[in-house]
Amino acid sequence: MTFTRRTLVAAAAVSLSLTFAAGTARAQEFINILTGGTSGAYYPIGVALSNIYTKEISNAKVQVQPTKASVENLNLLATRKGELALTLGDTLSNAWAGDAEAGFPKKLEGLRTIAAAYKNYIQIVASASSGIKTLADLKGKRISVGAPKSGTEINARAVLGAAGIKYEDFSKVEYLGFGESVDLMKNRQIDVTLQSAGLGVASIRDLATSIDIVFVPVPADVVKKIGDAAYIATEIPAGSYKGVDAAIPATAVSNFFVTNDKVSDDLAYKMTKAMVEGLDQLHAAHSAAKGIVKTEMPLNSPVPLHPGAAKYYKEAGLLK
Repeated sequence: MTFTRRTLVAAAAVSLSLTFAAGTARAQEFINILTGGTSGAYYPIGVALSNIYTKEISNAKVQVQPTKASVENLNLLATRKGELALTLGDTLSNAWAGDAEAGFPKKLEGLRTIAAAYKNYIQIVASASSGIKTLADLKGKRISVGAPKSGTEINARAVLGAAGIKYEDFSKVEYLGFGESVDLMKNRQIDVTLQSAGLGVASIRDLATSIDIVFVPVPADVVKKIGDAAYIATEIPAGSYKGVDAAIPATAVSNFFVTNDKVSDDLAYKMTKAMVEGLDQLHAAHSAAKGIVKTEMPLNSPVPLHPGAAKYYKEAGLLK
C-alpha cells in the first residue's frame, strides 16, 4: 500500500483531532449541586449558582438536583453523588460526629466546607384560626415538622424538645416538605407548620397571602435550653411576611456550602472563586441569600475547609 504526503498529513490531522477531543472529554468537570425542595430557598440559590458555574468554569457540566435537603445532601456527598451541597450547620455537625439518630450511622469524615452561607430561621407558623400564640399552645394541635430526618425535622426536635414538647403531645404529626405542608394548612388539615429556611421563603409567603397566619415566638431562654452552639437567639424582623408587623423572637442556624475530599483542589478552588465573585447573583436569586457575607464565608464551619477553597480565600485576603 502506498501513502502520499497528502494522505499522511490528513491522517496526522485526524489523529491530532481525536487526541484533542479525547483530552477535552477527559477535562470536563461535572458539578452536581444538591439543594432541597423547589419551594425552599436552597433550590433557587442552587440554580443561580449553576448559572454562575456554567459561565465561569470552562468545560463544566453543571446540574441542580432537588432533594430532601440537609441530611440527604450530606449522605449523597459522602457517596460521591454530588460535588456541592447546601446544609444546615447542626446537621453538618451531626454528620461529622456520626449521629445515627440524626440520620448518619457512621462518621462522614470526607466532608469539606466550601463556604458559610446565610442563616436558616426556624419559623413556626400557625393559622390564626387555630388560637395558637405560644409554644405551649402547640400541645394537642396538628403539625407538620418537615420530611423525616431532614434538617428541618432535626431543628423541630431540638426546638420543641427545649420547650418541653414531644411529638406525642400533638394530636397529629405530619412529616412533609414545605409546599405540601402549606397545602395542608390552606385546606385546614393541619394547624401549624415548622419550616427551617431563610427569611422570605416562598412557601410561607404563599401561605401568608392565602390565609391569616401567626408566627409562634421562640424565646431566648428556650434557645439556651437547646444546648447547641449552632442555635442562636434572634428575631424575625417586622415586614418579613404579610401580617408580620412587629419583630418576633426566634432561633436560627447557619447554612453551609459543602463538598467532599474527593473533589480536586483545582475544582474546589474554581467553585469557591466563582461563588465569591458571583455573590451579587446569589443575592438576587432569593432574599435569604442576601445573608451570605463575603468576609464570613470561610469561617465557623464544624468541618475543615477544602484545601482548594482555603487557597482561594487566602489569595483573596479573606483568610490568614
